[in-house]
Amino acid sequence: MLIYDGDCGFCTATARWAERRLSDNYQVVPSQQADLDTLGLTDEDVVRSAWWIGPDGTRWDEHRSIAGALRAMSGPWPTIGQLLMLGPISWLARAMYRLVANNRYRIRWPGAAKCSRQ
Repeated sequence: MLIYDGDCGFCTATARWAERRLSDNYQVVPSQQADLDTLGLTDEDVVRSAWWIGPDGTRWDEHRSIAGALRAMSGPWPTIGQLLMLGPISWLARAMYRLVANNRYRIRWPGAAKCSRQ
């Protein structure tokens, strides 16, 4: 399951991209509609980051949530997801994730509403 900020246009557009590439075995759910208590997440958790909940219950945040979703896709995406988890690449991916997450309200994405969080 991929949990994302449904109030953010960039996040929603990115989640829809992932949803088109994931099998029906996976859910893509806006955090505003997710049962956070059942998932062991808080409001603060989902405001700060997207989350990937693996089939085994493993929870990954930030760049690891993106890596988890990519690893569940077919084609070249699992390899890219695996790379995002490796040493220096992981450090860079985390920094890039934080940069985007902290500035997502400034990102104008074609066809997506502007992020409502500022």
